[in-house]
Amino acid sequence: MKRTTEFVLGLIGGIFGFIGAFIALMIGGIDASFSSSGTSQIIGLGWGAVFLSILGIVASVLVKSKPKLGGILLIVSAVGGFICIFMFYILPGVLLLIAGIMGLVRKEKTTSTAA
Repeated sequence: MKRTTEFVLGLIGGIFGFIGAFIALMIGGIDASFSSSGTSQIIGLGWGAVFLSILGIVASVLVKSKPKLGGILLIVSAVGGFICIFMFYILPGVLLLIAGIMGLVRKEKTTSTAA
Protein backbone atom coordinates (compact mmCIF):
# COMPACT_ATOMS: atom_id res chain seq x y z
CA MET A 1 0.00 0.00 0.00
CA LYS A 2 1.20 3.46 -0.76
CA ARG A 3 1.63 5.48 2.40
CA THR A 4 2.12 8.83 0.74
CA THR A 5 -0.04 10.69 3.26
CA GLU A 6 2.01 9.53 6.23
CA PHE A 7 5.23 10.26 4.35
CA VAL A 8 4.22 13.81 3.42
CA LEU A 9 2.82 14.66 6.87
CA GLY A 10 5.94 13.31 8.57
CA LEU A 11 8.25 15.16 6.20
CA ILE A 12 6.43 18.47 6.61
CA GLY A 13 6.30 17.96 10.39
CA GLY A 14 10.03 17.25 10.50
CA ILE A 15 10.87 20.34 8.45
CA PHE A 16 8.64 22.57 10.59
CA GLY A 17 10.23 20.94 13.63
CA PHE A 18 13.66 22.08 12.40
CA ILE A 19 12.35 25.61 12.03
CA GLY A 20 10.86 25.59 15.54
CA ALA A 21 14.01 24.07 17.01
CA PHE A 22 16.26 26.69 15.44
CA ILE A 23 13.99 29.47 16.70
CA ALA A 24 14.28 27.94 20.17
CA LEU A 25 18.08 27.75 19.76
CA MET A 26 18.19 31.44 18.82
CA ILE A 27 16.08 32.41 21.82
CA GLY A 28 18.24 30.20 24.02
CA GLY A 29 21.35 31.94 22.73
CA ILE A 30 19.87 35.33 23.52
CA ASP A 31 18.87 34.07 26.97
CA ALA A 32 22.37 32.71 27.58
CA SER A 33 23.99 35.98 26.59
CA PHE A 34 21.89 37.94 29.08
CA SER A 35 22.01 35.47 31.98
CA SER A 36 24.66 35.73 34.66
CA SER A 37 25.77 32.10 34.33
CA GLY A 38 26.11 32.22 30.54
CA THR A 39 24.09 29.06 29.95
CA SER A 40 20.48 28.36 29.05
CA GLN A 41 18.30 25.27 29.34
CA ILE A 42 16.50 26.29 26.19
CA ILE A 43 19.62 25.54 24.14
CA GLY A 44 19.70 21.93 25.32
CA LEU A 45 16.00 21.49 24.69
CA GLY A 46 16.40 23.05 21.24
CA TRP A 47 19.10 20.51 20.34
CA GLY A 48 16.80 17.76 21.59
CA ALA A 49 14.10 19.06 19.25
CA VAL A 50 16.59 19.05 16.34
CA PHE A 51 17.35 15.38 17.07
CA LEU A 52 13.64 14.57 17.28
CA SER A 53 12.98 16.36 13.99
CA ILE A 54 15.66 14.24 12.34
CA LEU A 55 14.01 11.18 13.87
CA GLY A 56 10.65 12.32 12.44
CA ILE A 57 12.08 12.68 8.94
CA VAL A 58 13.77 9.27 9.11
CA ALA A 59 10.54 7.72 10.41
CA SER A 60 8.51 9.30 7.61
CA VAL A 61 10.81 7.63 5.08
CA LEU A 62 10.67 4.37 7.03
CA VAL A 63 6.86 4.35 7.23
CA LYS A 64 6.63 3.31 3.55
CA SER A 65 8.45 0.03 4.08
CA LYS A 66 7.73 -0.69 7.76
CA PRO A 67 4.56 1.17 8.73
CA LYS A 68 4.33 -0.01 12.37
CA LEU A 69 7.92 0.92 13.23
CA GLY A 70 7.67 4.20 11.34
CA GLY A 71 4.39 5.05 13.09
CA ILE A 72 5.87 4.37 16.52
CA LEU A 73 8.93 6.50 15.75
CA LEU A 74 6.71 9.33 14.46
CA ILE A 75 4.69 9.27 17.68
CA VAL A 76 7.88 9.23 19.78
CA SER A 77 9.17 12.20 17.80
CA ALA A 78 5.92 14.13 18.31
CA VAL A 79 5.67 13.47 22.05
CA GLY A 80 9.36 14.18 22.62
CA GLY A 81 9.09 17.45 20.70
CA PHE A 82 6.11 18.47 22.80
CA ILE A 83 8.14 17.80 25.93
CA CYS A 84 11.24 19.65 24.67
CA ILE A 85 9.85 22.87 23.27
CA PHE A 86 6.07 22.86 23.48
CA MET A 87 5.51 26.42 22.27
CA PHE A 88 7.58 26.01 19.10
CA TYR A 89 6.62 22.39 18.39
CA ILE A 90 2.81 22.59 18.31
CA LEU A 91 2.31 22.39 14.52
CA PRO A 92 5.15 19.90 13.86
CA GLY A 93 4.05 17.77 16.79
CA VAL A 94 0.47 17.60 15.59
CA LEU A 95 1.55 16.69 12.05
CA LEU A 96 3.95 14.02 13.28
CA LEU A 97 1.35 12.64 15.70
CA ILE A 98 -1.31 12.37 12.98
CA ALA A 99 1.15 10.65 10.63
CA GLY A 100 2.21 8.25 13.38
CA ILE A 101 -1.34 7.31 14.28
CA MET A 102 -2.18 6.79 10.60
CA GLY A 103 0.90 4.59 10.23
CA LEU A 104 -0.24 2.39 13.09
CA VAL A 105 -3.98 2.28 12.41
CA ARG A 106 -4.34 2.05 8.63
CA LYS A 107 -4.75 -1.48 7.35
CA GLU A 108 -3.42 -2.91 4.13
CA LYS A 109 -6.00 -3.18 1.38
CA THR A 110 -6.65 -6.79 0.49
CA THR A 111 -7.60 -7.54 -3.06
CA SER A 112 -10.04 -10.38 -3.37
CA THR A 113 -9.67 -12.51 -6.43
CA ALA A 114 -13.04 -14.12 -6.76
CA ALA A 115 -13.14 -16.59 -9.63
